[in-house]
Amino acid sequence: MLNKKQLLAESILFKGLSPSLLDQIAELASAKKFHQGESIFFEGDKATGFYMVGQGRVKIYKMSLDGKEQILHIFGPGEPFGEVPVFHGTPFPANAISIEPSTMLFFPRQGFIDLINSTPSLALSMLAVLSMRLRRFAAQIESLSLKEVPARLAAHLIYLTEEQKNTTQVTLDIPKGQLASLLGTSPETLSRIFSKMTKEGLIRVKGKRIELLQYDTLLEK
Repeated sequence: MLNKKQLLAESILFKGLSPSLLDQIAELASAKKFHQGESIFFEGDKATGFYMVGQGRVKIYKMSLDGKEQILHIFGPGEPFGEVPVFHGTPFPANAISIEPSTMLFFPRQGFIDLINSTPSLALSMLAVLSMRLRRFAAQIESLSLKEVPARLAAHLIYLTEEQKNTTQVTLDIPKGQLASLLGTSPETLSRIFSKMTKEGLIRVKGKRIELLQYDTLLEK
C-alpha cells in the first residue's frame, strides 16, 4: 500500500518540508491507479491538477501530424508531472501515459494553490523543481537540435550515470524503442549506433545493462 507521507517526504518536490506541512499535502493528495498503457491525460485537456508518480513510471510525449511519437520525459517514483499548466491556467501541452502498472498522486489545482498562498516554503520548492525541469528540457532541445544521434546517446548515458550514481555501468530504464523516440531517432539507427560504439570499445551491451568502458570519451562527445 502506498505510503503517501513517506513518498512526499522523499520526493524532489517536497523533501525538507516540515512534518505538519507534509500532513496537509498528503491529505490534499488522492491516489489514482493506472494500468500499463493507460492514458493519464491528453494534450489539450484542461489541467485540473497535477500528478506525482507513487509507483511505476509515466511517459510524457507528443504526437506529430503524421503519427510520429516524440518522448519528452520518463518519470518515476517521487517525480511530479503536469504541474506547469496548473499554475499557468492553460491546458496540458503534451500527453501522459503509464508505461507500467502505476499509482499516481493527484493534487487538485485550487487546493494546492491555496496551500502555496499560505506557505512560502512550498512555493520555493516548486520554483526549484520547475527551474531544474527548465534546464533539463533546454539541454534536451539543444541535444536534439545540435547534436548527432551518437552524441545524443552518449549524453543520455552520462545522464543515467548521474541518476544511478554509477560511472562504470548503467541500466536502461525504458525499452530501446522508447529510447530511440526519446533521442529523436529510429530503433534501427539506435541499434546501429549501439553496435558502432561497442566495436569502438566505448561500451559493452548486456541486455538492459550498459558498461561504460570509456567514460571520459563519452563525456566529451
